[in-house]
Amino acid sequence: MPALCRDCFHHTAEDFTRCPSCGSRRVVAHPDLFRLTVAHIDCDAFYASVEKRDRPELATRPVIVGGGTRGVVAACCYIARLSGVRSAMPMFKARAACPDAVVIKPDIAKYAHEGGRIRGMMETLTPLVQPLSIDEAVLDLRGTEALHNAPPAVVLARLAQAVEREVGVTVSVGLAGNRLMAKLAAERDKPRGFAVIGPGEAAAWLAPQSVAVLPGVGPAMAKRLAGAGFVRLGQLAALDARAALARFGSDGPALVARARGEDDRPVNPVRETKSISAETTFDSDISALSALEAPLWRLCEKLARRLKEKGLAAGGVVLKLKAADFALRTRSQRLAEPSLLPEVIFAAARPLLQKEADGTAFRLIGIGAQPLAPADQADRGDLADPDAPRRAARWKAMEALRARFGEDAVIAGRGFAPKTPEVQKEGRLAKPVLEERGLIKPKAGAGSVEES
Repeated sequence: MPALCRDCFHHTAEDFTRCPSCGSRRVVAHPDLFRLTVAHIDCDAFYASVEKRDRPELATRPVIVGGGTRGVVAACCYIARLSGVRSAMPMFKARAACPDAVVIKPDIAKYAHEGGRIRGMMETLTPLVQPLSIDEAVLDLRGTEALHNAPPAVVLARLAQAVEREVGVTVSVGLAGNRLMAKLAAERDKPRGFAVIGPGEAAAWLAPQSVAVLPGVGPAMAKRLAGAGFVRLGQLAALDARAALARFGSDGPALVARARGEDDRPVNPVRETKSISAETTFDSDISALSALEAPLWRLCEKLARRLKEKGLAAGGVVLKLKAADFALRTRSQRLAEPSLLPEVIFAAARPLLQKEADGTAFRLIGIGAQPLAPADQADRGDLADPDAPRRAARWKAMEALRARFGEDAVIAGRGFAPKTPEVQKEGRLAKPVLEERGLIKPKAGAGSVEES
């Protein structure tokens, strides 16, 4: 059976449990090891690993990356997971489960930079790299054996070692015959894992697994499947296409095929963005419409920036609200024409918010753009709206000032919430910030300001 040492990369067609070259026991062996080409690379507890790399004194401490008591866990290290902490868990539950954890506020810019470094390393191996998130991607290395003078499995082991040495975080590798099984393999042996699932064993390996193991089957769908008598993937896999269609509708046959380990999706380096969004969790629940509008506006500005960065515009808006009891509401509205202006996005979202602000206390608000359109189709104006280009130019000028002098350089009035003490403090900060940066100066003997 083909085998590979993950430390020195010694590999032979003969199985071994201890590397004959370096003595390592970090060996992977599988009949299809040197024939498979589709790999899923997933960084281990990425955000927490980056923080531990930058703060070595935290190496043996439980670390949670998240914010406040009202937010959720963005990531946690494996030590914290031993106490029951999980990603997306409410922070108050995570703190209760692991009271001695070190909690660190997320630094998404830093994580994105490190994720980009790792993606660049992947792209030196094959042009077929499809990013799935900041710290996760799928690769197809078919046809690269002559280039690297080694089979894909060896190339992947080298990559894992290079990431660990150069970036300072670890990855887990899943190698299989298709994207679905590669992802499941990557999750099989975390952290610092390297798992292989061959095409011939996929169905048998999946059969005893819970239906919840399958990507795309969330808690709600798993509950629905259990109600229909399907708790194991083998039960789903036994259905033929007609029975799957009758029981689960148009998505049934594809669901059953995935339960057998079948997946014909290619690795596509050009990943289409389907939606862009921004959201925030409040420190305390908010129910009043007037108090909800200010954070909505700030999120509209943030969404507009993200759209610009991607070269896209909003063809419609999606409002997201999460109640105090975690019940989720989403409402959507198409735009008359694509836009990347926050005031247009806000104008479409505000009526949706008005209908939902019925006294319910909300813990989270979000705004998204869906569908998306090319940025060059946005805010062109017509006879019915000749001022659209002027509004676009004004927003561009405001963003240029912010890019040069900071986010506080220009603040829209609707970005301030009702006059709570906290908001009054924020309002008082605006003028000194502008004066400090030389954008405005006090008039002599007057309380007003003039442009500098």
